[in-house]
Amino acid sequence: MRVRARRLYLPAALVVGLGTLAAGYYAVDFVSPNVKADETTPAASGAHAAASSGPVVDALTSAGLVHGGTVDAAAVRALVDALPADTHARTPNYDRAAYGPSWADTDHNGCDQRNDVLARDLTAVTYTKADPGCTVATGHLVDVYTGRSIDFIRGKATSAAVQIDHLVPLGWAWQHGAAGWTGERREQLATDFNNLQAVDGPTNEAKSDQGPATWLPPAAGYDCLYVTRFAYVLSTYALTIDDADRTEIDRTLASCT
Repeated sequence: MRVRARRLYLPAALVVGLGTLAAGYYAVDFVSPNVKADETTPAASGAHAAASSGPVVDALTSAGLVHGGTVDAAAVRALVDALPADTHARTPNYDRAAYGPSWADTDHNGCDQRNDVLARDLTAVTYTKADPGCTVATGHLVDVYTGRSIDFIRGKATSAAVQIDHLVPLGWAWQHGAAGWTGERREQLATDFNNLQAVDGPTNEAKSDQGPATWLPPAAGYDCLYVTRFAYVLSTYALTIDDADRTEIDRTLASCT
C-alpha cells in the first residue's frame, strides 16, 4: 500500500463543495436552490487549508480526534490501538438485507438518508417539485476521494455519477462483528451520517467492501481524514480490526503532521 508523505488537512469539500451547476442542467424539474446554514467559504489553495465547521468535523472534534481543524494523529492512533482485534471467527454469508431497507428515514426528519447526505455534501442543491425540501434534483459535488468536480442530475441514466459511500463498508463490518448484531444496530450503522459520504460513483464501486489495507482514496490529502473517520466509526460500534488494516491506518497516520 502506498504511503504519501505530506502535510494532511481537513478539506473544505467535506462540508461544502466548490463550483456551481452549468446552466444547461437546469432543465431538470426543481425548485429554488437551497443554501445550507453551515456553508463556509472555499478553503485557500495549499496544504494548510482546513474545514472549521460541518457535522462530520464537529463529531470528530467532540471525540477529541480533531483540534482546530487538524487531525490529531496521536489521538486517532490511541483510538485504533484500543480497537479489539479480529477474532477470525467464522461468520454467516454477508446479507445486505440484514442492514434494513436501503436509505430509510432513520432520523425521522421526513427525508431518506441518501437525500439527506446529498443535501449535506453537495452545493447549489435543488429539489424536485414533487418532493420539495427532500428529494435532491441537482447539485454540485467536489469529490473528496478524487478531487473531481461532478454535477449531480437525478435520473435513471445520471444519478449513479454521485453515490453514497459507507466509509466502513457494510460487507467489511459484517466480517468484523456486525453479523452478530441485532437488525436495529445494523441499520443504525448503515444510515449513520458519520459513516456516509457523497462521492464519485465509479470510485465508490471500485472500493466495494475493502478496508484501508487494500483501499485508500486516490486523491492526495484525504487519507488522513479518511482513516480518522474509519477509526471513529469502528470505535463507535465496537467493531474489530485485523492486523493489516490496523497497520495501514498507523502508516497513514505517520504522514499526518
